[in-house]
Amino acid sequence: MNWSDYEMIWKRQEIPLGAAADMADLKATFECKRRKLYALLKVRDYSEAGVGLLLSPLFVYLWWQIGSSGWPIGIALMLIFSVCLVFVRERFRIRRMQLGPEASMLAKLEAYLTELRHQRQLVLSMWKWSLAPLYLAILIIGSTIRQSRPTWDISHDPIFIVGFWTMNAFLFWFAWEINRRAVRKQIEPRIEELEKLRHDLTSSGA
Repeated sequence: MNWSDYEMIWKRQEIPLGAAADMADLKATFECKRRKLYALLKVRDYSEAGVGLLLSPLFVYLWWQIGSSGWPIGIALMLIFSVCLVFVRERFRIRRMQLGPEASMLAKLEAYLTELRHQRQLVLSMWKWSLAPLYLAILIIGSTIRQSRPTWDISHDPIFIVGFWTMNAFLFWFAWEINRRAVRKQIEPRIEELEKLRHDLTSSGA
């Protein structure tokens, strides 16, 4: 799974200015940025779910090669599928909640704000629904492969084991950190911009 996809959704958009943003510019770019966000979320959902599904036959083949003792790989597959299902659910949720072109700007703005808040929560909780299950899946697959190998295999070397899991722990921490940074620098300032725009629209009676 490519966890940097979450961050890239926000990096592909202009850096928000937050409450300091110009009102005229917010109104002029609102629809374009709104459409771009939904398009990027669509790419993210399909690509992330697709990667998990494409890797599954490889793990099934690995299980078949190991034999009956490779049954823990089935648990790892269920963990990977659980992450894929989150993106499938996201795709159905977004499609169900999207408004038609006839909706007012204020209605679209409210839906946009709701979506951004949801995405913020999704990213901040990704350790629970994505990182932890995937790390556990890697742990299960790695341990199963190691047990199926001869004792002289490098995978039984303590230095290799410690190095491998330390590197994986760092990569997972890095994925967590870059996505938290995306929340701070991209999502939250954009929410501030839209709240400012909403205040202007409701104040003017739009």
